[in-house]
Amino acid sequence: MSDWDVAVVGGGPAGLSAAYVAAGSGARTLVLEKAEHPRYKTCGGGLIGTSLAALAGRIEVPVRDEIDSVTFTSAGRREFTRRDGTGPLLAMVRRDEFDDRLRVAAEAAGAEVRQRAAVRAIDQDADRVRLRLADGSEVSARSVVGADGSAGVTARHVGVRYDQVDLGLEVELPIPEPLVDRWRGRLLLDWGTLPGSYGWVFPKGDQLTVGVIASRGQGEPTRRYLREFVDRLGLAGIEPRYDSGHLTRCRTDDSPLRRGRVLVAGDAAGLLEPWTREGISFALRSGALAGAAAAADDPDRYVADVGERLVPEMRAGRRLLAAFARHPNAFHAALATAPGWRMFGRFCRGEASFQRTVTRRPVRAALALLR
Repeated sequence: MSDWDVAVVGGGPAGLSAAYVAAGSGARTLVLEKAEHPRYKTCGGGLIGTSLAALAGRIEVPVRDEIDSVTFTSAGRREFTRRDGTGPLLAMVRRDEFDDRLRVAAEAAGAEVRQRAAVRAIDQDADRVRLRLADGSEVSARSVVGADGSAGVTARHVGVRYDQVDLGLEVELPIPEPLVDRWRGRLLLDWGTLPGSYGWVFPKGDQLTVGVIASRGQGEPTRRYLREFVDRLGLAGIEPRYDSGHLTRCRTDDSPLRRGRVLVAGDAAGLLEPWTREGISFALRSGALAGAAAAADDPDRYVADVGERLVPEMRAGRRLLAAFARHPNAFHAALATAPGWRMFGRFCRGEASFQRTVTRRPVRAALALLR
């Protein structure tokens, strides 16, 4: 049995952020990743300013495109485009490249990354946590950070509870040079007809990520939305490089973030923004908080930090999602106004959170009217 100060289950943004911080704090740190980097991951891959700030000084982000304009449609109609002249709104990455860059940074900080090492079971007592791997070997650690997704073994061990589950579907489309030029620097957001749904087109050089998301339980309507969306965009004849789906899960307010010496971060903890379902910034930040707490052997510190820094943003996102699900056209109209576009841009650049936005008097009044 190998013995460590901190063991991290999962080699995505949350797990590798935890490993980077824990190893940098001097803790003997091991990452257990069931796949092997670089590996494909279903994800829009748009980094908002909050994510870029969390990465400052750690990696050179492998940016495939920088977005400065956004086209909005409502069920394919009422199209308008806005451009931001103050700087990029989003940085687009491909998750295989992005996660692999995070892996290199974690190893440079002193962590060991063990790939093709799937964790099957967790057992713990007052002093140690034992992880049993698929090959029958075991790892012991003083603290464990679970970052293996909402369906992973660590979320089940901790007992994470979710009150919002959504189905996201994506295709990765290779595109010829004329389409590369047409989409460069611009993304598209389409508000769907299913309550709370929307679609997106994210450019990544010679590839477009096209996807839709809606609440779980509407599988066929969601698949139809994606087919019609791709067809409407004139992209139906392109054979996808990847065609995949995934469930996103948001935690309940009282869901646990730890059980004994096992902490959960990122998707494993159900930490993401409920309206946009943006998860990378939550993964990077919660992973770093978990890594610091695990290295310090202070799990209560992690619970307090998440409650102070991340949970209020999720509550604000829930309020926005509830209003958006009932009145998507009102949101569409608001984004066409100068104040609405400024708010959108400030969120994308990381200059303002939804938590701060919903406390502004005009927004509070608007949300009250949209109940």
